[in-house]
Amino acid sequence: ASRKATQKIEDLRAIPWGFSWGQCRLTLPGWFGFGSAVDAFVNTEGKDPKAQLALLQKMYRQWPFFRTLLSNMDMVLAKSDLALASRYSELVTDARLRKKVFTAIEAEWQRTAEALTRITGDKQRLTHNTALARSIKHRFPYIDPLHHLQVELVRRWRAGQGDERVQTGIHISINGIAAGLRNTG
Repeated sequence: ASRKATQKIEDLRAIPWGFSWGQCRLTLPGWFGFGSAVDAFVNTEGKDPKAQLALLQKMYRQWPFFRTLLSNMDMVLAKSDLALASRYSELVTDARLRKKVFTAIEAEWQRTAEALTRITGDKQRLTHNTALARSIKHRFPYIDPLHHLQVELVRRWRAGQGDERVQTGIHISINGIAAGLRNTG
């Protein structure tokens, strides 16, 4: 998980970091900051906000790279679930810190979803990928209970109430969620 045998955040590798955001159904590396960036771009001082948004919409229509970037963001937003993610946030024992961080994440998720809608015109996630939308609709009711189980098992483990069975349950839930999400999450 780390580049060196230290406990410093700077040494944490990106793969487990990204994986953990998928496990808790936030998929944060795939969208965080986009909404704020779009807001900053659209509201650039001395520029017409309508013209700035129109430029982003034109880029979406005409530039395959940008369209693919937004399509991928649409997919990770569709796979995210703020309600489930809030269950994971309950594992943070410092209530003030938990609320501060999760509120910021929720606000950015909303900004990003709104920015994506303003650029693409799509009011629903995965409008252009109905097969994936249908797949998620059918798969996620089976994955969601694994998330609740995982939160409880991690809570027990952290509280010192875990044994080999709890640890095995955590590992099984990790594998089940990753398989159900059909990506590295």
